[in-house]
Amino acid sequence: MMRQYDLIERVRQYNPNTDEALLNRAYVYAMKAHGEQKRASGDPYFSHPLEVAAILTDLKLDDATIAAALLHDTIEDTPTTRAEIDQIFGPDIGHLVEGLTKLKRLDLVSREAKQAENLRKLLLAIADDVRVLLVKLADRLHNMRTLEHMPPEGRTRIAQETLDIYAPLAGRMGMHSLREELEDLAFRQLYPEANRLVSERLDELADRHSHLIAEIEQQLTRKLAESGTTAVVTGRRKRPYSIWRKMERKSVGFEQLSDIFGFRVVVKTLREVYRALGIVHTTWPMVPGRFKDYVSTPKQNDYRSLHTTVIGPGNQRVELQIRTADMHEIAEYGIAAHALYKDSADSPTEMLSRESRAYAWLRHTVELLAEGSNPEEFLEHTKLELFHDQVFCFTPKGKLIALPRKATPIDFAYAVHTDVGNHAVGCKINGQMGPLVSELNNGDEVDIITSKAQTSPPSAWESIVITGKARLAIRRATRNAVRTQYAALGRRIVERLIQRAKREYSDEKLTGALPRLARASIDDVFAAVGRGEMRPSDVGRAMYPDYKEERIAAVPPPKSETGWFGLKKGKAVKFKVPTAEQTAASIPIRGINSDLPVRFAPNGGAVPGDRIVGILNPGEGITIYPIQSAALKAFEETPERWLDVRWDMDERTPQRFPARIEVQSVNEPGTLAQIAQVIAENDGNIDNIRMTRRSPDFTDCMIDLEVYDLKHLNAIIAQLRAKKVVAAADRVTG
Repeated sequence: MMRQYDLIERVRQYNPNTDEALLNRAYVYAMKAHGEQKRASGDPYFSHPLEVAAILTDLKLDDATIAAALLHDTIEDTPTTRAEIDQIFGPDIGHLVEGLTKLKRLDLVSREAKQAENLRKLLLAIADDVRVLLVKLADRLHNMRTLEHMPPEGRTRIAQETLDIYAPLAGRMGMHSLREELEDLAFRQLYPEANRLVSERLDELADRHSHLIAEIEQQLTRKLAESGTTAVVTGRRKRPYSIWRKMERKSVGFEQLSDIFGFRVVVKTLREVYRALGIVHTTWPMVPGRFKDYVSTPKQNDYRSLHTTVIGPGNQRVELQIRTADMHEIAEYGIAAHALYKDSADSPTEMLSRESRAYAWLRHTVELLAEGSNPEEFLEHTKLELFHDQVFCFTPKGKLIALPRKATPIDFAYAVHTDVGNHAVGCKINGQMGPLVSELNNGDEVDIITSKAQTSPPSAWESIVITGKARLAIRRATRNAVRTQYAALGRRIVERLIQRAKREYSDEKLTGALPRLARASIDDVFAAVGRGEMRPSDVGRAMYPDYKEERIAAVPPPKSETGWFGLKKGKAVKFKVPTAEQTAASIPIRGINSDLPVRFAPNGGAVPGDRIVGILNPGEGITIYPIQSAALKAFEETPERWLDVRWDMDERTPQRFPARIEVQSVNEPGTLAQIAQVIAENDGNIDNIRMTRRSPDFTDCMIDLEVYDLKHLNAIIAQLRAKKVVAAADRVTG
């Protein structure tokens, strides 16, 4: 176990002005607080926070962060309180330790709600103080290094969690080295056989090409020196997990990979970065399509470097990264490379907000993700934001937009602004019209075409987009659109109910009744009525205490001129014929494309010309039934769900409506073709056919079709009956 003096020496190497007294107090306090506690390995528990602190010294972090690492488990695992930490070490360190204490271990991936809620706490704590993230990542790294001492089920859970959350988060923060080690440790646990095979192949290649790596390093160094550029050239092989992931992503074998070995060229100045690139490209042939300039367009995690691939010595493909020493430090250590430990009047988080694009991205992402409606959505969107590489596209005005690979113009639109995405109807890619589902490439100029006529995006876009921001915005817009539909339906129901009661409706009157309905706004009332969560009569009584419900019963067609007759509980019931005023108060139905959430009876539908009734289904809207439908008997005991509705069709834009017919046909060749021909000749549209053999001579066909109205449907049925191959044809109404 590391000694107290060793830890202080590690800090003093990069920070000569370290507060030794603070670190000594934290070391002694944590060691005494954990006392005789043991880890699963049998080692003293204090060895864990000590190793976490040592990892952070490699990242050259400030004294407060090192002290917080030593103390990070004291509040959670010992009798220590936040007040004690504040008193002994100050509120800054106390705040860090408490922030880490609140982050309980994440539960199993299958228990996504709890995992997501804990992840939300983690990201919110990080957004408040980035040092929480640095300690948490170091904590996870040491736990992964000692994972073999955990039970098998615990090892799998922690490794999967690391691969899903912590490694991508480290990558997003630009901490390349830490991310790679976390990935490889998790890969070794989750896929031991794949890890073994890839590692063996890498070892074989390293042995076989060891002389070639040294030769390339020497040639590159010499070529650059001859041109007056001093550079440090180092070669390295890629890590097992990154190799395996590329094989999986591109569906290629190990032999097909051409960039297993990479070389870094570190120079002194930005000018020398581009000079080195010119020297490399004029010395060896460049591989087309393999050049990327992350210096002029840095990644969101602040990564800056030139990438290129050339055919180098021995006709080997050589992948090169060219950068300055400052770029290299940020590429390896990310946000930890920023000078958090320097004396400043500002807090480390304030400093980092100015210096780091990665941290700015994190805080912005947390703000967006916090708008999710439930923990599972938060987890889903977080993973979408963490797992992707980038392409860089431009607006027509030249603004750079960074997007994940495989992003679409829809993602681009939402990256520009939520309103642009919600109103997008088309796009131009590099001046040419293209579909909104196109995959964008580096350097594309994207012009989004919008229309105010589109008030909300299609819900199907949610399954197309790649970014969490776009998916969240589409889901939110869809929810708002559905709520607006239900609110509009609820308003119509309430207004007509009050009208039938010969009372006057006003928003002011309903606003005064809100306390009795336990709703915050009249829109909440209307939405609840539209969804079927609140009875319209309850709203009527809240507005007018002496209100009495009067409902026009929906029953079979009239059998006399004086009234309608129907059956209720087996008895004949006579209902009064509605007046013209009452009919006018019915809710107009235009079809499934109206602004109301309307659907038609599942077994037979309804068509204009039918007398219809609406049944309010909670969470689904209105279901329209023909008045003669036997299915209406199921709703006799819930009169509050019955709605008076009427057709309100626009003759200029005819619509098709669902209907069902049953045809008994002769079983002979060509019968089905003749039936289909009759329907087609009469401009009907077949949705579905189900055939059942009733006897050797006859087949029953249940046909779902779309027609314009009752007259159109009856004409089709009449012509079917006229066919010799048809024994009977009738409409089915459920």
